[in-house]
Amino acid sequence: MDFSFNEEQSLLRNAVAGYLRDRYDFDARREAIASESGWRPGVWKAFAEELGILGAAIPEDLGGLGGGPIDNMILMEEFGRALVVEPYLETAVIGAGLLKRLGGEAMIGRILAGEAVLAFAHAEPRDGFDPARIATKARREGGGWVLDGHKAVVAGAPWANWLLVTARTSGSPGEAEGVSLFLVEKTAPGLSTQDYPTVDGRRASEVRFEGVRVAGEALLGEEGRSLPLIEQVIDEATAALCAEALGVMRGLHEATLDYAKQRRQFGRPIADFQVLQHRMVDMFMALEQSVSMTYMATLKLDAPPEERAKAVSAAKVQVGQACRFVGQNAVQIHGGIGMTDELALSHYFKRATMIEGQFGSVDHHLRRYQRLSLGRAA
Repeated sequence: MDFSFNEEQSLLRNAVAGYLRDRYDFDARREAIASESGWRPGVWKAFAEELGILGAAIPEDLGGLGGGPIDNMILMEEFGRALVVEPYLETAVIGAGLLKRLGGEAMIGRILAGEAVLAFAHAEPRDGFDPARIATKARREGGGWVLDGHKAVVAGAPWANWLLVTARTSGSPGEAEGVSLFLVEKTAPGLSTQDYPTVDGRRASEVRFEGVRVAGEALLGEEGRSLPLIEQVIDEATAALCAEALGVMRGLHEATLDYAKQRRQFGRPIADFQVLQHRMVDMFMALEQSVSMTYMATLKLDAPPEERAKAVSAAKVQVGQACRFVGQNAVQIHGGIGMTDELALSHYFKRATMIEGQFGSVDHHLRRYQRLSLGRAA
């Protein structure tokens, strides 16, 4: 299969890589994540106005560039290499991915302008990565809705001004029917957040809804029938996350090669020792296998649901295992300095560790792949 990129995709990669190289170096990122806000809104504005990449995968008739999952993959890989913390995944992949299918043209326009930042309030404390295990409830009241519940580890929520919230309008946790999707302004009365930094330098929130009233038009799509679309967009986000992991692992591998050439022991660079050469080749092979699996999963995102889900889970298993292998070996070859905050490698390692469990652990996706492959026999 041909995995080569066309001219437009190559230009997109070069433009983003050049911007990040010039304006998103490690010291600038480290200063940003240590600040009170934890990010740089000016960079987000540049993504919208200077680069125009917030609409990379949005159709042209909605004001976007008319690209698709491959464009998101290219961008996310470059973001991984530069350790970008700005919420592209949450806003442009998940948020726009849902809204462009649900008639959210007005909000998409605000995303393209860099005015709207979205977070996906879906995971709950005891969901076990099951997208149907939703306990947050929404009930009708007059012409609107009232939401009650708790969403956990909502990535990017401290920076967001809107939340995409999954809630159950009927049925019980675990049932496919009854899951609905709402667009809620973060300033809504009764909505509270507990914001905190994550280990990889990003920000997340615990979000609680206590009698949060929203208008009737806050419901996106058909009441109680949103789960298939939610599963599809989570698969798209998981494939994009795998692409980010490729950039992170490239950063880990390249830093390890450079260090091994410089660090001397017994009168010569440690890169001369055969056992370490073999270790670094194994790291490279794990990375390249992840590249192939991620590309395949991205190309399968338009396939029928079961085929798409199997490809994404297979990629997430490979990427999760590779993140752990490449990250741990990079730190081990560096020795004690590999975990110091001043060294970029430690930040790559922390991000790789978070990616390993985001949108489902290796064990979760192994079970999912088995279930999809064997059906009832699983």
